[in-house]
Amino acid sequence: MSREPADDGHDADHGGDPRAGADPATRYGETWVYESIVGAIPGLALSPPVAVGVQFALFEGLVLVLAAVYDLWAAVPAGTAAVGVAAAGSYLMLALGDEIRRVETPAAYRRLLFSTSIEVVLGVLAFVALLTVLFSVDARTGRVPLFARLLGETPPAPAVSLALLVLWDLCYRIGTGWWASLTGLWRTLRYRDRFDARTRAGLRRVDLLTVGFALVQLLLVPFVRDRPVLVAAVVGHVVAVTAVSGASVLLLRRS
Repeated sequence: MSREPADDGHDADHGGDPRAGADPATRYGETWVYESIVGAIPGLALSPPVAVGVQFALFEGLVLVLAAVYDLWAAVPAGTAAVGVAAAGSYLMLALGDEIRRVETPAAYRRLLFSTSIEVVLGVLAFVALLTVLFSVDARTGRVPLFARLLGETPPAPAVSLALLVLWDLCYRIGTGWWASLTGLWRTLRYRDRFDARTRAGLRRVDLLTVGFALVQLLLVPFVRDRPVLVAAVVGHVVAVTAVSGASVLLLRRS
């Protein structure tokens, strides 16, 4: 039986590396699922700032249209905050992916991070947990459920659909943050002695971007401040990512 070449933790030099000189957004298999979907749309070639701007404008436009049609203006501040956090998350996610691909990192790390799509699985788990809180735990507290407070006792279906879509977007970003943080610490623990100073500096930027990616979620806390479970979930997520990626940063500084 033939065997694949062993992964020694480093890529080939740029002369034999098919990634060299390639556009990061088109190297499928080394992109987030989000990037692959956007990059695969025929005829669509937008720079990250433009793509994020289009995303924000589209979703914010839908928020305002639905608020006008169904008189849901009370939900606009929370909706705008959620759309803004999702858009900021998209920009940071693209920046994080580009930074990871720019640094010379072990192929095993890139495969684990990008090719497994585990960030989607973690996003699904976060989404299921969120729906459980919104439709079960929140309803048992005796307070008006969050959905009912924002969208009314009989929320219109289009508004519910948009809300769930934006919430999924946020949960996917949370799952991506978890996975980037965990794989980053694994990468540092396993390979840090093989990295030169330039690579370590690049990886510290990656870890700090991962922390920033999580910190953006804190902008949602004021809108759920009367829901202790949701506040604990958001703050706990940020603290966990900061602790894990922060540990990676410290280890890289000591190497």
